[in-house]
Amino acid sequence: MPDINRIFTIKSREEFVALSLETFRYQAEYCEPYKKYLSLLGTDIGKIKSIEEIPFFPIQFFKSETVISGDAPAQKTFTSSATTGVTPSRHPVADLCLYEKSFSEGFRIQYGDPSEYAILALLPSYLEREGSSLVYMTKKLMRQSGNRFSGYYLYNHEELSEMLCKLKGMGQKTILIGVSFALLDFVTKYKVGFPSLIVIETGGMKGRGEELTREELHQRLKASFGVEKIHSEYGMAELLSQAWSKGDGLFFAPSWMEIVIRDLNNPFRVLPTGKKGGINIIDLANIHSCSFIETEDMGIKETGDGFKILGRIQNSELRGCNLLLG
Repeated sequence: MPDINRIFTIKSREEFVALSLETFRYQAEYCEPYKKYLSLLGTDIGKIKSIEEIPFFPIQFFKSETVISGDAPAQKTFTSSATTGVTPSRHPVADLCLYEKSFSEGFRIQYGDPSEYAILALLPSYLEREGSSLVYMTKKLMRQSGNRFSGYYLYNHEELSEMLCKLKGMGQKTILIGVSFALLDFVTKYKVGFPSLIVIETGGMKGRGEELTREELHQRLKASFGVEKIHSEYGMAELLSQAWSKGDGLFFAPSWMEIVIRDLNNPFRVLPTGKKGGINIIDLANIHSCSFIETEDMGIKETGDGFKILGRIQNSELRGCNLLLG
């Protein structure tokens, strides 16, 4: 198995490629569902010499297969949110410390030390079910913040409004992370002018009434919170890493995660920067499951390593973590 300690110390493109190929060879042998998929494709493992040649594992298989590499038992199984009648994905996690390291380092890269913030979370649908990786992440980040005002909110919007006003008055740096429909519900009732507040939406509007593009949602949130930008988080139960956007829907991934855009007409063809296509993700923190995931999202890579989410690929199943069209 590749050295886990190398995952979070990647400093160059060459290191990322080398570790990706090493991880691919390991998972091609020890992740049984991925091994079977590669066999069905007729993949010659020894001939894979570049990232562009690696076949990505369709994310739908997390619904039907136990995606784990090696024989380590799962410490916890994360599940995706799903609309009624849709089978959720299952991601057995063999090393929760690896997940915590991934989201903690990813957060610090974008926002600094969690101890600087009061972290509030408006995640009603996620708190009301078992197996949410998002709830696990926010709970740990709140613990790292050590701020006595950090906490969760379900439908108690009045209390959230009062807390935001209190933190604003104190001059406390504050992050509000919320599922999109819940943030929208909140701002239809309350207006909190808090210009320094960091609002992070996590997607999640499908099946929740009015459909909005990300731009429309962000405009409403900016007007109600009095902020210049709305931030976003792009993650899913099948991954142990996240990409973050500080505004305008432009996301950036940490050094151990990379977005690859595939041709929708030929899923084994990689598209260049500036071309729209399906999103493939390399997440080296997924060492104990599968690091090469073919998602059902549309996207485009921008110059400078950023990328945008353009919505769902037509006819793919709806997922609760689905990002807004736009």
